[in-house]
Amino acid sequence: MGKRLESESCPWPGADPLYRAYHDEEWGVPERDDRALFEKLILDGFQAGLAWITILRKREGFRDAFRGFDPEVVAGWGDAEVERLLGDARIVRHRGKIEAAIGNARAWMEVMERETGGFSGLLWKHVEGGAMKVNHFARMSEVPAQTDESRAMSKELRARGFKFVGPTICYAFMQAVGMVDDHLLGCPRHGQVARMDGARPGAASGPPC
Repeated sequence: MGKRLESESCPWPGADPLYRAYHDEEWGVPERDDRALFEKLILDGFQAGLAWITILRKREGFRDAFRGFDPEVVAGWGDAEVERLLGDARIVRHRGKIEAAIGNARAWMEVMERETGGFSGLLWKHVEGGAMKVNHFARMSEVPAQTDESRAMSKELRARGFKFVGPTICYAFMQAVGMVDDHLLGCPRHGQVARMDGARPGAASGPPC
């Protein structure tokens, strides 16, 4: 039986109040809303090459600039909106990422039209049984940057026209939206987020807690 350190939380948020609140309240909570999943995937794409705290600090600006991340609105944008966004200091002003977000909204629309389970169903099928996978990592060094599941998700999303969805981005996305519980064993949130989704603890990887 592995030893659980009840007082230790995940170290990556550090002492930053915004980052800590994100860890304590959002990270790893199962998300199955199609629009919310689109927003998180886009923000993870904007994170490429940057720290997540940078995106987190700009998240409200992103939400306003992208009109609440409504894919039906964003899908209709063109050059004028790209130029508007390039001039908006509240977001990460990267032409490639902005154009990818618009293209991803169009790809999202196609998924919603063609897939019975919508965008959520397309994504969640990449974890066995469509339920959260509970990992049992004791140290950050044990947490992978990508997995077979994230590589499969990346491959499918790219085939459907999505961009900035590499396997590392996809795994960070899977962690954030609760497809996997990667809170460390000593973190009070480990197991809590799993119970929010009726996860399958027997399918966990790593040593048992």
